[in-house]
Amino acid sequence: MIEVRPFNTLGAANHGWLDAHHHFSFADYYNPKRSSWGALRVWNDDTIAPQSGFPPHPHRDMEIITYVRTGAITHQDSMGNKGRTGAGDVQVMSAGTGVRHAEYNLEAEPTTLFQIWIEPDRAGGQPGWGAKRFPRDDRSGKWSVLASGQGDADALAIRANARVLGATLAAGEELTYDAAAGRHIYLTAATGEIEVNGQHANARDGVAIRDEPVIRIKALQGPAEIVLTDTL
Repeated sequence: MIEVRPFNTLGAANHGWLDAHHHFSFADYYNPKRSSWGALRVWNDDTIAPQSGFPPHPHRDMEIITYVRTGAITHQDSMGNKGRTGAGDVQVMSAGTGVRHAEYNLEAEPTTLFQIWIEPDRAGGQPGWGAKRFPRDDRSGKWSVLASGQGDADALAIRANARVLGATLAAGEELTYDAAAGRHIYLTAATGEIEVNGQHANARDGVAIRDEPVIRIKALQGPAEIVLTDTL
């Protein structure tokens, strides 16, 4: 089962400083057919204007992964963490029993990012935050595990039976992903144009996949910068 969800069918809200597109029901956007995909609860495609951002606000019981596409995001939270995450890199916040955080674009250019929320395996736990560089050249033609609750080496840790992966494909290049039975796969090409098991998807379209043991991705137009989640 593969369903391509074109970018122009996503929920949208433009607040001036924030131009947001929602793959799943979020805030004022509600679509009962797109409320989640397994444990994947949120995938927001955000453009944040320079010198603006999300002021301090609370979260709990959610694994929040931020994949920065262009520009940079500067994080600050109630645990005392501060950090800047640049293009191609990833930050993870485990909200646990509760945390307040702010995310600002302090750059002179817009910042674009994917914000991905995955439901944790269990509620509670000490909140945490971390960030890591993932050079795009290191995932050229192959998968790099960006965040994982399955013990993948070199990945940022999350508290869910899930993985977030990235890959970059040149035009004409192909890559496969083996999906275990019962898993929910969701992917997006941040840039480029791809074909997933024969189905076409443009940049920023969502692709929901289930019951496909082997997923074959071909870049029709490159570079295709792919982000994939694998959850229960």
